[in-house]
Amino acid sequence: MFRKILPFCFFIFVGLTALWAQQSKYYQASTIPLSLKKEANAVIRFSEMKIELESQNLMNVKGKRIVAVLNKLGNNDLGVYLYYDDNVKIKNIKAVIFDAFGNEIKTIKQKHFKDVSAVSGGTLYSDSRVLYLEYTPVSFPFTVAYEYEYETSNTAFIPTWSPLEGFRVSTELSTIAITDQTGLGLRAKEKNFLDFPGIENQSTEETITYTAKNLEAVEYEEFSPSLRSYKPQVLFAISKLHLEGVDGEVHNWADMGKWQYDNLLVGTDELPEDTVNKMKVLTADLEDPLEKAKVVYQYMQENTRYISVQVGIGGWRPIKAEIVDEVKYGDCKGLTNYTRALLKAVGVKSYYAVVYAGSDKRGMEENFASMQGNHVILNIPSDNGDVWLECTSQIHPFGFLGDFTDNRDVLVVTAEGGVIKRTHAYKDDRNHQQINAEYKLDETGSISGEVLIKTSGIQYDQHFVINDYSKDEIEEHYKSYWSNINNLNIESFNLENEKSNIKFIEKIQISATKYASLAGERMIFAPNAFNKLSNIPNRYRNRKMPLEIDRGFFDEDEFSVHLPEGYEIEAMAESKSIENEFGIYKVDLIKNGDNSIKLKRSLIIHEGRYSKEKYAAFREFLMKINKCDNAKIVLIKS
Repeated sequence: MFRKILPFCFFIFVGLTALWAQQSKYYQASTIPLSLKKEANAVIRFSEMKIELESQNLMNVKGKRIVAVLNKLGNNDLGVYLYYDDNVKIKNIKAVIFDAFGNEIKTIKQKHFKDVSAVSGGTLYSDSRVLYLEYTPVSFPFTVAYEYEYETSNTAFIPTWSPLEGFRVSTELSTIAITDQTGLGLRAKEKNFLDFPGIENQSTEETITYTAKNLEAVEYEEFSPSLRSYKPQVLFAISKLHLEGVDGEVHNWADMGKWQYDNLLVGTDELPEDTVNKMKVLTADLEDPLEKAKVVYQYMQENTRYISVQVGIGGWRPIKAEIVDEVKYGDCKGLTNYTRALLKAVGVKSYYAVVYAGSDKRGMEENFASMQGNHVILNIPSDNGDVWLECTSQIHPFGFLGDFTDNRDVLVVTAEGGVIKRTHAYKDDRNHQQINAEYKLDETGSISGEVLIKTSGIQYDQHFVINDYSKDEIEEHYKSYWSNINNLNIESFNLENEKSNIKFIEKIQISATKYASLAGERMIFAPNAFNKLSNIPNRYRNRKMPLEIDRGFFDEDEFSVHLPEGYEIEAMAESKSIENEFGIYKVDLIKNGDNSIKLKRSLIIHEGRYSKEKYAAFREFLMKINKCDNAKIVLIKS
């Protein structure tokens, strides 16, 4: 028996030794091709993932990564971590650290990885954990070789292959192979391959295989589309899947929604009788379903708190509504489902909706039904269109989403099946800011006055959060917001959040010494003290990415400036109007008879995507606005 096993073991040993010898060239930083070092903080020297679909409820994932970290910024690109829970069993994880010359510095076994909860602030998700490598390098460059293997029963979620992992990260070799020998209906969707010729599809009947070689690092460019929108990637899914202990068969979005409803939501919306009766009492005098929904939403906001847990961590099934009702907290799944249950108690229909949250407006993949999304919101159909509720926020107005989930396709889960709907878009002039200010300039160059700011749309979303700041935090906010005013003092402020109108109103009393410059008998100052376009994007000699203005906006300003006695205007900029495909800018300076001036300013920027050749013109447009906003008035003693 011993004699029979020995040759087999010897064969494995020789095979592994050969494999490691073949990959050892990746441990030396000197072997990195020069083209891959350009603009890179880190280089993915070697990345391999092998996925075996062993049955409808068993998937095995093995992987190896060899990453060269070229500088301190590259530490964030190691990618050495694994999430796990009751459905994900880690079988192996190990990392080896090498110095610049390929000499081994340290071996880190599983027991030396940091093992922490993936969720903080509650016990409902205590089984969701993450293993990660914590390593402080002595010098750069260094290399990490990382191996892992895990098994999961949740075959509904197959890892996506993205050989270009981030900005300033290049890839020497990346490969993925997914084998399905059980006829589960393995599918793949390629995205953004056209501009990356170094990618090959080497698939066979049973195995889908992709390989990418020598993908150079992409430098971040301002006002460009998100990296996700143009980097190469392949999505994978199977039609016969398993999730949270339940089998399913999914061929389209209707199937996916129906399966999620029947297996993830049914039975999770029951509430204690006392809570049901409380909701009925709160809404007893209301007939309109949306008015009832407003009262219920406010109750939910005032009586729960949010714990940040992404979809996929802590499971895909929401915590039962009765448990959230008891403990008064939950993640996006739990709080959305809880609100759905509260609305059900008063006869208002609402639907669980899965979304990709984030500022880059990512939507569900058309014609590729699979487990997607990282967040959950609530949908209430009405005669006047869909109403969307963000149930993780204690401060959002009813029906307002903001830039976290606006203008993207989401999966609405109903008893009849899944429906793709699009959330509200906040376009250009809907993102409105109006600033009215009146201030006095005295003979020392100091100013004092009042500023009134009203915002709506996405600009509301950017302002109203300060309502929960402390007094000191609010004062620091305004000093940063008006950083162009030296020696700024916030005398007082009053904030009003008009949730019913989705408007935020700020009244601020300010003063500042030495705002104007004194030069002999002259005083020089910029009348636009409170809304200057100051951030000019970088110049790129060889821009590579298209120009994208992801959200437009509309600003209207009117400033009244009372000039000091004994001074008159010697020089003042003329009115200006600039209009092009990117937007419209207008500024007027008007001299009044009471020794005051009025500045009227408006700026509208259009949302849109433009060719990279137009970036220079857009930047020039912003520079002209900046010049006008900084235009000075010269006063002279009369």
